Amino acid sequence: MLSVIPTALPDVKIITPVRHGDQRGFFSETWNRQAMREAGVDADFVQDNHSLSGPVGTVRGLHFQSAPFAQDKLVRVSRGRILDVAVDLRRSSPTYGQHVAVELSAENWRQLWVPVGFAHGFCTLEPNTEVQYKVTAPYSAANDHGVLWNDPDIGVDWPVSGAEALLSPKDMKQPRLADLPSWFD
Repeated sequence: MLSVIPTALPDVKIITPVRHGDQRGFFSETWNRQAMREAGVDADFVQDNHSLSGPVGTVRGLHFQSAPFAQDKLVRVSRGRILDVAVDLRRSSPTYGQHVAVELSAENWRQLWVPVGFAHGFCTLEPNTEVQYKVTAPYSAANDHGVLWNDPDIGVDWPVSGAEALLSPKDMKQPRLADLPSWFD
């Protein structure tokens, strides 16, 4: 049985699969279509992504894709620990511009469901952290967008300062929320 915990943003969910352990280690179904449907996550995943971030303080995001390649994401950590963030970009939503931040780790086994209409990003809290996520649309460079990770209008309490964060050149120059076109009405 899955544990499903709603977040402050009702469409974003924390999902924790059951882990069956013994002296050998553990076994877990990290994705089961029927169980997830019953939990309110109905997704047709088309791609799995896997990232390794060496240093603590690596920030990836905040990323999203626009239609027709907008993506739902199911994010989990298989090694290490992250602060995972989802930001509501749906202009008509009562929670537009708000975010949730959830710690995901190999230890707590949580997953974060990030639906279409949300930007997603994370910061590593341990070295050599591996993050895996399933998506419902393939990567499209033409539809790949982002919002500035430390935009004060969003107000994420990141565990690193701007001077300490390790970012890609692309993520350093993303637009602020106020400057984004309306991708999700």
